[in-house]
Amino acid sequence: MFIFSFILVVCSVGTSGAIMIHNISGAFEKELGARAIAIARTVAQLPEIKSKVGESDGSLMIQPIAEQVRLATNVDYIVIFDMNRIRYSHPSQSKIGTLFEGGDELASLSEHEYISKAQGALGFAIRAFVPIMDEGGSKQVGVVTVGILSPPLFSLLVQYRNDILLSLTWGLLIGLIGSLFIANHLKKQTFNLEPYEIARLVEERSSMMQAMDIGILATDADGTITFMNRLAQQYTYFEGDSTHLRELFPNSWIADEPVTEADCVIYRPLNCQGVMYLVRIYPINVKDRPVGSLIMMTDRKEAHMLAEELTGIKELVDALRSQNHEYMNKLHSIAGLIHLNRADEALNMIVEDIMDEETIIQFLKDRISDYSVLGLLIGKRSRAKELGVTLTISEESYLSEIMTNFSSGDLVTILGNLIDNAMEACITTEKKEVILLMEGKSDYLFIEVQDSGIGLRGEVEKIFEYGFSTKQKEGRGIGLALIKQIMDSNKGTIMTCSTPEKGAIITLEAGEIIDGDNCFHS
Repeated sequence: MFIFSFILVVCSVGTSGAIMIHNISGAFEKELGARAIAIARTVAQLPEIKSKVGESDGSLMIQPIAEQVRLATNVDYIVIFDMNRIRYSHPSQSKIGTLFEGGDELASLSEHEYISKAQGALGFAIRAFVPIMDEGGSKQVGVVTVGILSPPLFSLLVQYRNDILLSLTWGLLIGLIGSLFIANHLKKQTFNLEPYEIARLVEERSSMMQAMDIGILATDADGTITFMNRLAQQYTYFEGDSTHLRELFPNSWIADEPVTEADCVIYRPLNCQGVMYLVRIYPINVKDRPVGSLIMMTDRKEAHMLAEELTGIKELVDALRSQNHEYMNKLHSIAGLIHLNRADEALNMIVEDIMDEETIIQFLKDRISDYSVLGLLIGKRSRAKELGVTLTISEESYLSEIMTNFSSGDLVTILGNLIDNAMEACITTEKKEVILLMEGKSDYLFIEVQDSGIGLRGEVEKIFEYGFSTKQKEGRGIGLALIKQIMDSNKGTIMTCSTPEKGAIITLEAGEIIDGDNCFHS
């Protein structure tokens, strides 16, 4: 930018200098023309000139007078010729008596007075033509031509070199300072990056955004979308240039809830074009000023597929840990019985434990078709035994098929949080029992979890709010909020019934609506 601006200044100053030289040359020629025509008028009024033009020996008197005036006025030549263009005077004696052949003299033979620039015998000159009239002033007898050779451009440059150099120097100095100022200012504005570096950075960032496997949208402070990557356009079926969030997501929370500096909406569901997406929104701040929002969209099915894998691993680890703890205790008991030579009792304990566990697992395999949910329930049973809680899965429970629009990840999230909360509620009570009833098929889902715990405390209607928890521990108040989001996105209902110190019942239903007495409907 510095080089470019400096070149512009040099060109500008050079052009200005050329224009200045041209103007000087024009003014100089105008001054020479005025001087030449004044001298020509004076010579044309001399009586000797008037009387001798046209005479055969007129050059004898005219030539000395013309030369005397030429030398006195410091002009280059004075030529006098008659109406036949015969010269009567000339600085070169050999030209006297010859025809005047300048080509620009014809108008002067018709009593016209003017100035012209032409190439004469002595070079390029400014020439003034003045007609010579007779004594009575009624008849033209000849023409006086006064010529002043035009100085070459180099001589003008030499004559005015100081002024020209001063102007060029100041112009270049000012241009240099201005170019440095502009270049430094632009460098600060562009984080000291050159234009090609900025272009490469923009191309790289754009390619990165386009290559990501989540939909990305950026908006300004007013909610107008300024950027959408390829996947976001595919999710929203939008092919325009710019639009507002309200137009892209009509009748949705994303356009109605402003994002503040501290907000970060994580995985909140959004229905777009009939498909459920999980959305995260982050505020964009530049120099501590909010300038817009960053929106990330993830297909809920893809997110749940990943969640199912992660949840399955987590539940497997929990199940193995709990079972290991349980079996270690039983092995210690069996080892003690053998050590006491009570082998029959040890054998009965082994057979009883194996039969009981196989019966429960076989029941779950027969009634639960989804392996993620099956693994979760097995793991929770082991965890319940570890905590000293009796987890009973109703014999009426079944899951023949996951309901449409739900996923196994949804059911794992719902069941895991409900059972964990129920078991925690029973920890401090004498009777530690949790009962689960689940019924599920392609068009219906019913889940009911009952515990014998301390019941729901505080404001029951707030337990499904994000961050609200009766336990007052960091990181709590998320599980029930996630359950509510899942049920809301599938138009399901949640009901709670609670009796202080006697337990609580939480019922979820989708596909049909049930009514309950003394229950809070979320």
